[in-house]
Amino acid sequence: MKISNRAPLWRAPLTAIGFAIACALSSSGAAFARGAATESPGTATISAAQMRDYLTFIASDEMEGRATPSRGLDTAAKFIATMLSRWGVKPGGDDGTYFQKIAMSARRISPEGASAAVTGRKLVYGEDYYTRSSSSAGTVTGTLVYAGDGWMVKATGADAFKGVDVKGKIVVINMAGGRRAGRLQGKSGEDWADPETYAKSRGAVGVLYLAADNSNWAMLRRLNDQVRFGVDKFADNPSAPDAGMPTLVLKSSTAAQIFAGEASEASELYKSFAAGKSASAFDLKPEKTFAFTTTVETVHAMSQNVVGIVEGSDPALKSEYVGVSAHYDHIGVTETPVNGDRVYNGADDDGSGTVGVLSIAEAASRAARHPKRSLLFIWHMGEERGLWGSRYFTMFPTVPLKQVSSLINIDMIGRSRKDGDTNPANKELTGPNAIYVIGATMMSSELDSLCRKVNDNYLKLGYDFKYDDPKDPNGFFFRSDHVNYARQGIPILFYFDGVHEDYHRLGDEVSKIDFDKMEHVTRTIYQTLWELANLHERVKLDKPTPPQLKPR
Repeated sequence: MKISNRAPLWRAPLTAIGFAIACALSSSGAAFARGAATESPGTATISAAQMRDYLTFIASDEMEGRATPSRGLDTAAKFIATMLSRWGVKPGGDDGTYFQKIAMSARRISPEGASAAVTGRKLVYGEDYYTRSSSSAGTVTGTLVYAGDGWMVKATGADAFKGVDVKGKIVVINMAGGRRAGRLQGKSGEDWADPETYAKSRGAVGVLYLAADNSNWAMLRRLNDQVRFGVDKFADNPSAPDAGMPTLVLKSSTAAQIFAGEASEASELYKSFAAGKSASAFDLKPEKTFAFTTTVETVHAMSQNVVGIVEGSDPALKSEYVGVSAHYDHIGVTETPVNGDRVYNGADDDGSGTVGVLSIAEAASRAARHPKRSLLFIWHMGEERGLWGSRYFTMFPTVPLKQVSSLINIDMIGRSRKDGDTNPANKELTGPNAIYVIGATMMSSELDSLCRKVNDNYLKLGYDFKYDDPKDPNGFFFRSDHVNYARQGIPILFYFDGVHEDYHRLGDEVSKIDFDKMEHVTRTIYQTLWELANLHERVKLDKPTPPQLKPR
């Protein structure tokens, strides 16, 4: 939601939280029927009933969709930390806490104080133009130069500014032209540059984007006005002080005024723009000027990864870690409710993984004995924003990353395709006794063998390796938090039930979760985790590394 001058939403009191926490804390953890005589210590703690209790809280409306950042996400983090403390799991975050704090900032557009005029004719904010979210604050005045789609791509010979000097001028960019086709290779700013970066490097003082048409103007403005946070320590944080330059978007009907009175050639080029066609760069008449002021402020927020550790029992090996992770964030709320529902509860994505890791942490903490290696539990924030939490942890780990021998990531394990379901959206959803396993064959033959052996000797789930391929057109290997660990050479396993009709939709609710499946998958992951933690030597990385896994 749009941030106002009031206190952010996530700082306000939450209703019914005390009651929900009390219900979750009262989980009995009653044992379910044991699947095998060789179950690891603590396995009986992992039950469908226990998971239902935890997920009912994590995916409740009171969590408001767990967006990053939000008060709901912070409350979920505190709930996880409270449970870990209750079970005696060692804090693994900053300064003896369970939290790895992550500072964020965002650029907030302020219509108040903004202004714009074409050769003295004033324009109205919201009706004629809006400030682009990438804009920096400032006041600029200058003559205009039209520069097509604004891109520079050396590999294709594309140079939108060819034949014109944009220094000291305001560059007019055709939004209909879109992004240059083909993959951008090489270094940004040298081998290729987006319109704003290129304009700034060539000495332009501002950028005007011309909207393709008026039909989606309201939607474009609404999307633009959303506050988009970035992580302060990431180089690509869009809220960095030197980000962008003064930038506006003009409504297409208003944009026509830019070309009014120009030579017939320019008029034809404008018609080409309106039709979404490419056009060569040219200077507009020198007497035609544009002046505008952008007002942008920076707002700050904090979020966190949640980290816990169960120490290993072997004096020589407990300094190594076997990790298990999930992302506990989701995508928040919608401004357009459906039948009164506006909360994206994210019960499967990834409430199911969040609860799976929580249940494993409880089982390990309650076990009569611990495995040789230490167990590292990580709940990542910001996965839905671009794998932020895992990226941050692998950049600034709270334990030595070289000591993490392997990692299991859990992202969506709670849904099942029912018999007779003919919905095409559920075509790739796994059944009640099946799960996709990704990464097993891509990185380590030992890890592949171990995960299969554990399953074959235990609950015999239907392991589906369909997506265990770097060439998978869905790119599932690269779409969850494990990929940032894989980039660091850490062998990974990824458990995933498949996309379904409620993926990133309001219908992803607790009532649709198959808790028996969640129990069986989580117990199997726990057995696999235990076996990895008891190996005499860590599994080896012995498969060719896919080129997409090159470290950042």
